[in-house]
Amino acid sequence: MPALGIPCQSGGAGRRAGGMEPRVFGPAGGSAGTGARGKTKGKKAGKGRGRSSKCNNPPYLPPEAEEGNIEYKLKLVNPSQYRFEHLVTQMKWRLQEGRGEAVYQIGVEDNGLLVGLSEEEMKASLHTLHRMAEKVGADITVLRESEVDYDSDSPRKITEVLIRKVPDNQQFLDLRVAVLGNVDSGKSTLLGVLTQGELDNGRGRARLNLFRHLHEIQSGRTSSISFEILGFNSKGEVINYSESRTAEQICESASKMITFIDLAGHHKYLKTTIFGLTSYCPDFAMLVVSANTGIAGTTREHLGLAMALKVPFFLVVSKVDLCAAATVERTLRQLERTLKQPGCNKVPFMVRSEDDAVTAAQQFAQSPNITPIFAISSVTGESLDLLKVFLNILPPLTNSHEQEELMQQLPEFQVDEIYTVPEVGTVVGGTLYSGVCKEGEHLVVGPTDGGVFLPLKVCSIQRNRSTCRVLRAGQAATLALGDFERSLLRKGMVLVSPEMLPTVCWVFEAEIVLLFHATSCRQGVQVTVHVGNVRQTAVLEHIHGKDELRTGEKAVVRFRFIKHPEYLKPGTKLLFREGMTKGIGHVCSLQVIDTEIGDP
Repeated sequence: MPALGIPCQSGGAGRRAGGMEPRVFGPAGGSAGTGARGKTKGKKAGKGRGRSSKCNNPPYLPPEAEEGNIEYKLKLVNPSQYRFEHLVTQMKWRLQEGRGEAVYQIGVEDNGLLVGLSEEEMKASLHTLHRMAEKVGADITVLRESEVDYDSDSPRKITEVLIRKVPDNQQFLDLRVAVLGNVDSGKSTLLGVLTQGELDNGRGRARLNLFRHLHEIQSGRTSSISFEILGFNSKGEVINYSESRTAEQICESASKMITFIDLAGHHKYLKTTIFGLTSYCPDFAMLVVSANTGIAGTTREHLGLAMALKVPFFLVVSKVDLCAAATVERTLRQLERTLKQPGCNKVPFMVRSEDDAVTAAQQFAQSPNITPIFAISSVTGESLDLLKVFLNILPPLTNSHEQEELMQQLPEFQVDEIYTVPEVGTVVGGTLYSGVCKEGEHLVVGPTDGGVFLPLKVCSIQRNRSTCRVLRAGQAATLALGDFERSLLRKGMVLVSPEMLPTVCWVFEAEIVLLFHATSCRQGVQVTVHVGNVRQTAVLEHIHGKDELRTGEKAVVRFRFIKHPEYLKPGTKLLFREGMTKGIGHVCSLQVIDTEIGDP
């Protein structure tokens, strides 16, 4: 997706054409100051067009990119029929690139110069855009308008418009957001307020619907992984349980779905939190920090996990209603200092207005350094609307080409949960990593303790608690397996096509970095290894070229699983831990063993 700058007032540029580094953000998301390079470019642009500008520094966006879902249009006033058809075809392309979403910048030249339109021209251009959207079956929402007075005596406007439609395959856009944060930071309460549509009473009423176990209700602390959904329709309006009684109704009305993965905050449930981050492949992470306690407990650990696994994250400071303004500001300053530390190197972006929320969503998706920060209250509802605007506009990380490439591969489904449902039989939950899985398809599941794969049939599929006939790469779902024996299944298995000829291994090599160890890490140490949905104890058998590893050192090491062989793939991210010892890396090579397809 191309970089999107910030429509600003005359003299303030978001990001110069071709410049990918974000500038220091002012309070409203505009650039605070401009560099010499920007001034030179501005003067040249003015002279090149022969303009007697009253502003030496014209505002720019980055040049329009051929790929991605962002389109620049100077004006769309009364196009001819041939031109109109061409514009409609172009819109279809941009929607396809954004998997059902596109952003149009009206009043902007292809090179990114913010020229602006008069009120009459803008009204006519938006009318044409409405006709184009109707033609492709989409809705349009004006995100924001900005005035530019560069080289003009009368005010001229730039308008940013979101185009959204339900994709032709009726598969709504689904983004997964992992929710991290220390215990008692307000994660489950925030999700309850977002998904139920009712504010909390200050005593945790909003979170009760999210808990799965009695001890969670009694203690108020999440110990398991739960999933909650928040929908947005084609006009950007929120769809949650306040208007829809069931998840199926939310799915039917939504063009875009946010699936929240609520993870445990207590340190004793850390292995569950890591499993949620490695197995469910979240697109983004939301780190919740309590305003009255700041960075405490597992907050730094969760922040480190998100960075180690390269999951883009944004911050939500909760419980601002409990604190004085000075306390909230102190927590915000603490977060900003942490984000700017050498190991983090993030650019904090405080979201205080709707315009900030739009800018944050667009820059966050295309620049890994930008970290939006929200200060909210689940009791008073302060700034909750800004968080909803942000989630509504947040684009997917993968484009349509990458999605198509994954779908062309053979199906591979990772098993994360196993259930027995009355009158349905054995059900497995997880994520389809690649390919397409259809109802009635014959797959094999494994590896068993003996390294064997067993044949089975997918009887039915459900996504977000509603029936689905076809599952596509990157989507999470539950698969009903009929009378397949549950005792043969475990977390960490995969369902794959028999044509894949899957291989398994006891031994594998990985390139790792030791993040922390109290002394030194030697051969023979036992660690818990997390690779995707695989979680098993392994022995560090050999360190290539070294006798031991100390904190911060890199090496290629050999691991051997202790209990049973696993299905791994080279290049997969790896995380291992044992007590305070932690390391990350990726799988380099496997010592595969022969596998066979067993009897069901």
